[in-house]
Amino acid sequence: MSAVVKEYVIDPEDRARAELYDFIGLLLAKPADASLLAQVAGLKGDNTPVGETLNTLAKVAGVTSAETAEREYNILFIGLGRGELLPYASHYLTGFLNEKPLANLRADMAKRGIKRAEDKREPEDNIASLMEMMAGMIMGRFGQVTSVSEQKEFFNAHVEPWAIHFFTDLETSVSSVFYGAVGSLGRQFMEIEAEAFGMLPN
Repeated sequence: MSAVVKEYVIDPEDRARAELYDFIGLLLAKPADASLLAQVAGLKGDNTPVGETLNTLAKVAGVTSAETAEREYNILFIGLGRGELLPYASHYLTGFLNEKPLANLRADMAKRGIKRAEDKREPEDNIASLMEMMAGMIMGRFGQVTSVSEQKEFFNAHVEPWAIHFFTDLETSVSSVFYGAVGSLGRQFMEIEAEAFGMLPN
């Protein structure tokens, strides 16, 4: 996503949320190369469930080669004709690509001043882009920091209806080891976000 970057004072907890959204989006945008795998292998989580899952992901990254990560990624998301999983909201919600969920997202993006990056060709409702959008709204990359209530509105409209299902599918896929650990982290984070947003007034 193209972004207008300004400096804002961001609450540390919100910054941590944005960093996790960015991290998951980065891991899912393309196959992890040797540099990224080394960075992930060096991460240390705390003793929370998400922190422990991050530790597991770091351990798996430490024994995963770039070639293995690329092979997993291709089987999962590219395949011959199509991958095992189609990481798009339209597919998960309607069974088809480029359907109403994508049109609704594009309308919401236009309203919020979020523009598709010129070098991106795939539909905007893919999971990596949605993670990037959530991070961008929290950090003010699209012109202004988005309020928690507006974050909730976007999350409930475009992420919550399908992301936990997708991450669960990724976590349990027999084709994924490294990306299975990514799926576990994503599922837990989405569950936490859904619970936290659910406690906010409508």
